[in-house]
Amino acid sequence: MTNGKNGSWGLLKPIAVAIMLAALLRYFFFAHIVVEGHSMMPSFKDRDHVIICKICYKVAKPKRFDIVVFHATQKSDYIKRIIGLPGETIEYKNDVLYVNGKKIKEPYLDQYKKETTGLLTYNFKTKVPKGTVFVLGDNRRNSRDSRYIGPIPMDEIIGKGWLLFWPLRDFKVIH
Repeated sequence: MTNGKNGSWGLLKPIAVAIMLAALLRYFFFAHIVVEGHSMMPSFKDRDHVIICKICYKVAKPKRFDIVVFHATQKSDYIKRIIGLPGETIEYKNDVLYVNGKKIKEPYLDQYKKETTGLLTYNFKTKVPKGTVFVLGDNRRNSRDSRYIGPIPMDEIIGKGWLLFWPLRDFKVIH
Protein backbone atom coordinates (compact mmCIF):
# COMPACT_ATOMS: atom_id res chain seq x y z
CA MET A 1 0.00 0.00 0.00
CA THR A 2 1.19 3.51 -0.76
CA ASN A 3 0.94 6.58 1.34
CA GLY A 4 -1.72 9.00 -0.02
CA LYS A 5 0.79 11.84 -0.18
CA ASN A 6 3.37 9.83 -2.14
CA GLY A 7 0.66 8.32 -4.34
CA SER A 8 -0.58 11.75 -5.43
CA TRP A 9 2.95 12.97 -6.12
CA GLY A 10 3.57 9.78 -8.07
CA LEU A 11 0.74 10.72 -10.43
CA LEU A 12 1.65 14.40 -10.62
CA LYS A 13 5.35 13.90 -11.30
CA PRO A 14 5.00 12.52 -14.89
CA ILE A 15 2.36 15.16 -15.67
CA ALA A 16 4.65 17.93 -14.39
CA VAL A 17 7.59 16.54 -16.37
CA ALA A 18 5.45 16.32 -19.53
CA ILE A 19 4.26 19.92 -19.11
CA MET A 20 7.83 21.15 -18.56
CA LEU A 21 9.10 19.18 -21.56
CA ALA A 22 6.30 20.54 -23.76
CA ALA A 23 7.06 24.10 -22.60
CA LEU A 24 10.78 23.67 -23.36
CA LEU A 25 10.03 22.25 -26.83
CA ARG A 26 7.62 25.09 -27.51
CA TYR A 27 10.01 27.79 -26.30
CA PHE A 28 13.24 26.56 -27.89
CA PHE A 29 12.31 24.37 -30.85
CA PHE A 30 8.82 25.03 -32.24
CA ALA A 31 6.17 27.74 -32.35
CA HIS A 32 2.57 27.91 -33.48
CA ILE A 33 1.37 30.75 -35.69
CA VAL A 34 -1.96 31.60 -37.23
CA VAL A 35 -1.83 32.95 -40.79
CA GLU A 36 -3.51 36.33 -41.02
CA GLY A 37 -4.70 37.56 -44.39
CA HIS A 38 -4.46 36.32 -47.95
CA SER A 39 -0.87 37.16 -48.93
CA MET A 40 0.23 33.50 -49.03
CA MET A 41 -2.70 32.12 -51.03
CA PRO A 42 -2.96 29.56 -52.49
CA SER A 43 -0.33 27.94 -50.22
CA PHE A 44 -2.01 29.15 -47.01
CA LYS A 45 -5.38 30.67 -46.30
CA ASP A 46 -6.44 33.18 -43.69
CA ARG A 47 -6.67 31.49 -40.24
CA ASP A 48 -4.54 28.44 -41.21
CA HIS A 49 -2.51 27.14 -38.26
CA VAL A 50 1.17 26.42 -38.87
CA ILE A 51 3.98 24.98 -36.74
CA ILE A 52 7.37 26.57 -37.37
CA CYS A 53 10.80 25.14 -36.59
CA LYS A 54 12.73 27.70 -34.56
CA ILE A 55 16.08 25.88 -34.65
CA CYS A 56 16.19 24.96 -38.35
CA TYR A 57 18.32 27.97 -39.27
CA LYS A 58 20.62 27.47 -36.31
CA VAL A 59 21.78 24.20 -37.90
CA ALA A 60 21.29 24.97 -41.62
CA LYS A 61 21.10 27.97 -43.93
CA PRO A 62 17.83 29.14 -45.48
CA LYS A 63 17.11 27.88 -48.99
CA ARG A 64 15.24 29.42 -51.87
CA PHE A 65 11.49 28.80 -51.61
CA ASP A 66 11.58 28.03 -47.85
CA ILE A 67 8.54 29.47 -46.12
CA VAL A 68 9.61 31.57 -43.15
CA VAL A 69 8.08 33.57 -40.34
CA PHE A 70 9.90 36.77 -39.38
CA HIS A 71 9.53 39.92 -37.32
CA ALA A 72 8.19 42.50 -39.78
CA THR A 73 7.43 45.19 -37.19
CA GLN A 74 7.59 45.37 -33.40
CA LYS A 75 4.02 44.09 -33.24
CA SER A 76 3.67 41.92 -36.36
CA ASP A 77 5.23 38.73 -37.65
CA TYR A 78 4.80 37.82 -41.33
CA ILE A 79 4.88 34.51 -43.16
CA LYS A 80 6.42 34.62 -46.66
CA ARG A 81 8.50 32.60 -49.12
CA ILE A 82 12.25 33.15 -49.59
CA ILE A 83 12.93 34.10 -53.21
CA GLY A 84 16.41 35.61 -52.98
CA LEU A 85 19.45 34.67 -50.92
CA PRO A 86 22.31 36.95 -49.79
CA GLY A 87 24.32 38.44 -52.66
CA GLU A 88 21.91 37.35 -55.43
CA THR A 89 20.33 39.56 -58.06
CA ILE A 90 16.60 38.89 -58.29
CA GLU A 91 14.62 39.92 -61.36
CA TYR A 92 11.08 39.36 -62.54
CA LYS A 93 10.31 39.83 -66.22
CA ASN A 94 6.88 38.94 -67.61
CA ASP A 95 6.04 36.82 -64.54
CA VAL A 96 9.29 34.83 -64.75
CA LEU A 97 11.86 34.72 -61.94
CA TYR A 98 15.53 35.17 -62.81
CA VAL A 99 18.26 34.70 -60.22
CA ASN A 100 21.64 36.06 -61.30
CA GLY A 101 20.31 36.03 -64.87
CA LYS A 102 19.20 32.36 -64.77
CA LYS A 103 15.53 31.48 -65.23
CA ILE A 104 14.08 29.71 -62.14
CA LYS A 105 10.78 27.81 -62.14
CA GLU A 106 8.20 28.44 -59.41
CA PRO A 107 5.93 25.37 -59.68
CA TYR A 108 3.94 26.34 -56.56
CA LEU A 109 2.52 29.29 -58.60
CA ASP A 110 1.55 27.37 -61.77
CA GLN A 111 -2.11 26.81 -60.88
CA TYR A 112 -2.50 30.33 -59.49
CA LYS A 113 -1.08 31.83 -62.69
CA LYS A 114 -3.59 29.83 -64.78
CA GLU A 115 -6.46 31.26 -62.73
CA THR A 116 -5.17 34.85 -62.92
CA THR A 117 -5.41 37.27 -65.81
CA GLY A 118 -2.41 39.51 -66.36
CA LEU A 119 0.86 39.40 -64.46
CA LEU A 120 0.94 37.89 -60.99
CA THR A 121 4.33 39.50 -60.23
CA TYR A 122 5.13 42.89 -61.74
CA ASN A 123 8.57 43.47 -63.27
CA PHE A 124 11.40 44.53 -60.96
CA LYS A 125 15.09 43.91 -60.33
CA THR A 126 17.02 44.07 -57.05
CA LYS A 127 20.22 42.90 -55.38
CA VAL A 128 19.88 41.09 -52.05
CA PRO A 129 22.33 42.49 -49.48
CA LYS A 130 24.57 40.16 -47.48
CA GLY A 131 23.03 38.95 -44.24
CA THR A 132 19.48 39.24 -45.61
CA VAL A 133 16.91 37.34 -47.67
CA PHE A 134 14.32 38.63 -50.13
CA VAL A 135 10.81 37.32 -49.46
CA LEU A 136 7.54 37.43 -51.39
CA GLY A 137 4.01 36.31 -50.62
CA ASP A 138 2.59 33.73 -53.02
CA ASN A 139 -0.35 36.05 -53.69
CA ARG A 140 1.93 38.61 -55.31
CA ARG A 141 -0.83 41.12 -56.03
CA ASN A 142 -1.85 41.24 -52.37
CA SER A 143 1.31 40.89 -50.31
CA ARG A 144 3.32 43.26 -48.16
CA ASP A 145 6.75 41.74 -48.67
CA SER A 146 10.37 42.64 -49.50
CA ARG A 147 9.22 44.76 -52.43
CA TYR A 148 7.74 47.15 -49.84
CA ILE A 149 9.49 46.49 -46.54
CA GLY A 150 12.92 45.64 -47.95
CA PRO A 151 15.10 42.58 -47.51
CA ILE A 152 14.77 40.67 -44.23
CA PRO A 153 17.80 40.45 -41.92
CA MET A 154 18.59 36.83 -41.08
CA ASP A 155 18.37 37.57 -37.35
CA GLU A 156 14.73 38.67 -37.77
CA ILE A 157 13.70 35.20 -38.99
CA ILE A 158 11.85 33.35 -36.23
CA GLY A 159 11.68 30.01 -38.00
CA LYS A 160 10.90 27.87 -41.00
CA GLY A 161 7.39 26.68 -41.82
CA TRP A 162 7.22 23.00 -40.94
CA LEU A 163 3.63 21.77 -40.66
CA LEU A 164 0.19 23.04 -41.62
CA PHE A 165 -2.06 21.32 -39.08
CA TRP A 166 -5.36 23.21 -39.10
CA PRO A 167 -7.83 23.01 -40.67
CA LEU A 168 -7.32 19.26 -40.57
CA ARG A 169 -8.50 18.76 -44.17
CA ASP A 170 -5.45 20.81 -45.33
CA PHE A 171 -2.94 19.00 -43.09
CA LYS A 172 0.50 18.80 -44.75
CA VAL A 173 4.22 18.87 -44.13
CA ILE A 174 5.61 22.08 -45.61
CA HIS A 175 8.48 21.60 -48.07
